[in-house]
Amino acid sequence: MSAAPPLPEAADVTDPGTPAPRLGGLLRAELHRFRSRRFIQVLVGLTLVGFVVATVIGLLNLGSPTDADLAAARAEAERFVAEQEEFRQECLADPGLPDDVPAEEFCGPPLTVDDVGGTESFLDEEPFDLAGAGTDGALAVAALSAALAFVIGATWIGAEWSHRSIVALLFWVPRRLTVMGAKVAVLVLAAAAFGVLTQIAWLAMAGVLRAAVGTDEALPDHFWSTLLQTQGRGVLLTVFAALLGFGLANLVRNTGAALGIAFVYVVVLENAVRVLRPRWDPFLLTSNALGLVQDGGHTLQYWPEQGPSSDGLQMPVEYFLGHLQAAALLTAVTAVVVGVGVALFARRDLH
Repeated sequence: MSAAPPLPEAADVTDPGTPAPRLGGLLRAELHRFRSRRFIQVLVGLTLVGFVVATVIGLLNLGSPTDADLAAARAEAERFVAEQEEFRQECLADPGLPDDVPAEEFCGPPLTVDDVGGTESFLDEEPFDLAGAGTDGALAVAALSAALAFVIGATWIGAEWSHRSIVALLFWVPRRLTVMGAKVAVLVLAAAAFGVLTQIAWLAMAGVLRAAVGTDEALPDHFWSTLLQTQGRGVLLTVFAALLGFGLANLVRNTGAALGIAFVYVVVLENAVRVLRPRWDPFLLTSNALGLVQDGGHTLQYWPEQGPSSDGLQMPVEYFLGHLQAAALLTAVTAVVVGVGVALFARRDLH
């Protein structure tokens, strides 16, 4: 009587040697899952609606002044400057001025129309100035898109943990690092597309306002190159924010907890650091975000902790955050947050 041949061992779904679907198929599946998330669709839709509403508000509150309006505003500005000059002359003639401070320094220099905001500041309805609002608007849109991208990144992986679908996904693709790499790749692509979409929406909004209620003045030299570079760095900031949201939610396995941690960090911790340890300001995320996107970088100022010098004078300390330095710090922080989450995902028990 012969012995029955042994049955083959069942394949382990977590065995690295188990054949997995091709990466292209996994990427297409993850991209489809990302596009199908109702929350992300609603968030993007509300963002576009917000730009439309902001455009309508701008059309209602801005206006194209006539020649008579400009003449009246110019006369009002000159009258205001003349009144300030009268006060200045009274100050110079005051016999009670301190002896240790020159009169010109104590009373200040004479004002001009440009010093008080120009003629436009005295108009009832100011026109839209693309030259002045272009880069500032791109900076504000970058901040908005970064905040929304953080939410998108957090909910993208947080929902997977809440519904335990990421565990089910591993039965189809047992290689954990491959799964996580596909999710990160899809998120980077989506965040970059979202950043580009918001910046295009800003250009469309600015174009409508300039055509309807804007000035006809020629744009300064290098305006478009400066604006497009600012917008490009804003897209990069959006990608950083999405990855930080993804990495943080992957660490705590919960979207709400990740958003709560981010809120406490930005609103409480950073403000406390700026008050108690101002020297640490160059290492804060929001400071480096501003240094990355803002044209020409960002200059920080803080008062030294040791107090005034022996002569009684105290000058603020300046620290310049350039684009490369800010990008390097944001890259390092993002890599650590995402990397630690991926490493834990590859090693810890998911059941």
